[in-house]
Amino acid sequence: MKIREINAMRGPNYWSVRRHKLIVMVLDLEEMEELPSNKIEGFPERLKTMFPTMYSHRCSEGCEGGFFMRVDEGTWMGHIIEHIALEIQTLAGMDTGFGRTRGYGEHGVYSVVFSYMEESVGRFAAKSAVRICEALIAGEDYDMTDDIQEMRELREADRLGPSTGSIVEEAEARGIPWIRLNKYSLCQLGYGANQKRIQATVTSETSSIGVELACDKEDTKFLLEQAEVEVPRGDIIRRERSLQEACDYVGYPLVIKPIDGNHGRGITVDIQNYEDALAAFYHAKESSKSGAIIVEKFIVGQDYRLLVINNRLVAGAIRTPAHVIGDGKSTVQELIDKVNSDPRRGFGHENVLTKITTNELTLTIIKDAGYTLESIIAEGERLILKDTANLSTGGTAEDITDIIHPANVSMAERISKIIDLDICGIDIMTTDISQPLSETGGAVLEVNAGPGFRMHLAPTSGLPRNVAAPVIDKLFPNKGDTGRIPIIAITGTNGKTTTSRLMAHIAKMNGYRVGYTTSDGVYIQNRLLMTGDCTGPASAEFVLKDPTVNFAVLECARGGLLRAGLGFKKCDVAIVTNVAADHLGLKGIHTIEQLAKVKGVVPETVLPDGYAILNADDDLVYDMRRSLDCNVALFSMDENNPHIKALQRLNGITAVYENGYVTICRGEWKMRLMKAENIPLTYGGKAKFMIQNVLAAVLGAHVQGISIEDMKAGLETFIPSASQTPGRLNLFEFKDFTILLDYAHNPAGMRALQAFTNELEATVKVGIIAGIGDRRVEDNNEMGAIAADMFDEIIIRQDKRLRGKTEQELIKMLDDGIKQRDPNKKTTIIPSEKEAIKFAVRNAVKGSLIILCSDVIPDALELVKKFKEQEANGELNYAD
Repeated sequence: MKIREINAMRGPNYWSVRRHKLIVMVLDLEEMEELPSNKIEGFPERLKTMFPTMYSHRCSEGCEGGFFMRVDEGTWMGHIIEHIALEIQTLAGMDTGFGRTRGYGEHGVYSVVFSYMEESVGRFAAKSAVRICEALIAGEDYDMTDDIQEMRELREADRLGPSTGSIVEEAEARGIPWIRLNKYSLCQLGYGANQKRIQATVTSETSSIGVELACDKEDTKFLLEQAEVEVPRGDIIRRERSLQEACDYVGYPLVIKPIDGNHGRGITVDIQNYEDALAAFYHAKESSKSGAIIVEKFIVGQDYRLLVINNRLVAGAIRTPAHVIGDGKSTVQELIDKVNSDPRRGFGHENVLTKITTNELTLTIIKDAGYTLESIIAEGERLILKDTANLSTGGTAEDITDIIHPANVSMAERISKIIDLDICGIDIMTTDISQPLSETGGAVLEVNAGPGFRMHLAPTSGLPRNVAAPVIDKLFPNKGDTGRIPIIAITGTNGKTTTSRLMAHIAKMNGYRVGYTTSDGVYIQNRLLMTGDCTGPASAEFVLKDPTVNFAVLECARGGLLRAGLGFKKCDVAIVTNVAADHLGLKGIHTIEQLAKVKGVVPETVLPDGYAILNADDDLVYDMRRSLDCNVALFSMDENNPHIKALQRLNGITAVYENGYVTICRGEWKMRLMKAENIPLTYGGKAKFMIQNVLAAVLGAHVQGISIEDMKAGLETFIPSASQTPGRLNLFEFKDFTILLDYAHNPAGMRALQAFTNELEATVKVGIIAGIGDRRVEDNNEMGAIAADMFDEIIIRQDKRLRGKTEQELIKMLDDGIKQRDPNKKTTIIPSEKEAIKFAVRNAVKGSLIILCSDVIPDALELVKKFKEQEANGELNYAD
């Protein structure tokens, strides 16, 4: 078995729009294609022995044990690998259950699709599943222990922490989109100019002064003392010679800790003498960045954490350090193992509680208590194993929110304003939180910026609190605010880029700050920030992450969608221009109907109150409406199209080309925008396919509430040119000839170009064409045949976009197509595009039209522009 490729889907995709994250593995089974599971001796039995838990897999049988029934009947190995990949993720604590295995269009090759929680784990599971299956086939043993642990560690390394994760989940529940901005906990909630950011539990609205104060324990304590908040007596020192005086001033028992420490590092508590104080001083020094050490009164009581969000107390918990309780017969190690056997304890943050690890600090604490790991603890005796109560070190937490005394609630909320933190955790030591600190002798020990939520979300005992909700309430205070910006997603075979550019232009004319993606690059307003084919999910995210953008227009091509999804879950408007044969035979897409399913994913992402704008003249596009859960608007070049008429009778929204006008209709009422011949993009109405693009774009603008006047202004000022529409009908008038540069790169695009050039007068029409390596032989043959009909003379060039083919192969495909249509057609072969253009210009006759079908627009434009400049300067030199 051989893995051809593994891709991670991060957004809606061809396989399942409603599943967010999928691994797609293209698996070549080679000879295993001929060996279904029941033909391999002992295979079903070995699989059942290794994975008894797979009995729960229902598979297509729809009942428990369904998958094993398929294995007994005989199923292909790709299907088995899919189920193994899902099961080993479940065994590693990541229960995820969606999977599909489908033919790839080649004998023995399959797309194996399954869901994941963390991408790194999903990729690892794919490879591990293949290794396990190979071992089962060979009858060899396979120990999964290391693989399971590796997946757990990958998850802990890559996943969002409990606090960040809870905020993200709350945002998702409210329809707020999010993007992870780095491999840690920095996340964006919402899109573009409406975004907010979080990093763990610090938000984009958290006061930097508040964070600085909370990190400076000396200043925090000073401000709280000034505000008459109960804090323990203490002193701050830097040198050993000051320690004795500080101890005498504060009085034993003491706690010594670094002033800039965190996560409990460097803290020693309940110090009873100077010798222990000296050891604690140097222990604190090791964890102090500034060298400043706090010597503070040790307050007797229990460790409480109060959580305040937006200046309101939302939760409280009592925390207990990791510990064991003796039974009079078990060793310390046996007691730790017993505690860790609790199913609620897991690796890192995977469960409610974390397993207790025995490290050097633990051994020191045990030794200080007079024990070793082999010691037997008396029945009922508690042995503390860590010096802090953090859940991440094995501690426990009990919710006590409902018993906090109102005076303590008021104090906590007041502290959040004194320190100026929108989210803060306040550590209190007291014997009874249900009584005011002034009565119990308790004190506020610390104020934390970015406090952990885990102890409140899933306490060991008591009521869990949704503390993420008030964070979202703070960041998005207006009811129904999702932090979204308008997203217009545009797909189809031809016309995507022009429609995207026109849609963006109209939105800019309406005052929006637009970010848009195209096959030429990514633009923020009028500035090109990324070049190249930018029609995939990474480019979409680039726009949606930009904090200046308040309107997004995203061109969505099949390649990026099949490879990695869309880059967004939902859009407001989706436009499908058309579906024609292009890129067939790639990525398992072999028919135009399959290609339509891929394109159809984009309108399936439209929000329920949004619009899918479909081409009513294209039956494959029109049929996409059947799977949609949103409004549908249609456009057509024929106002009498029955699909248009049917929607108009339902009072729907349509756009049509009628009596020479581009017209929007609400029901049967017409709103004429302007004559098509007056729209520059249509070249006087001659470029019919451009009129289609205009219809789609004005519908998109209309359903977004853009006025007729602004649309007209946009259409009138959208001038086809090398800068506005690079590579889309760019006409260059020279003294004796004209050059037309266009991106036509498939048969449908060539036919549309042919219809336009038939309207143009010329003494001779010379075409420069090239084959494209990732098209089928018949597609390149057809391109050649269409060229034979279009042009009087043809120049075949081939120095770019080989994509696995040789120049000679591609040239022959085109030449064969030309000869099939017209064996006598004048044809010249010049592999270099630059030399081909020079040859055509050098040999141009007066009144000729040179039509350059280029797939690398910038290079061709640069050369043609150079010729124009030289002609203007009277120094045109074709030999340069």
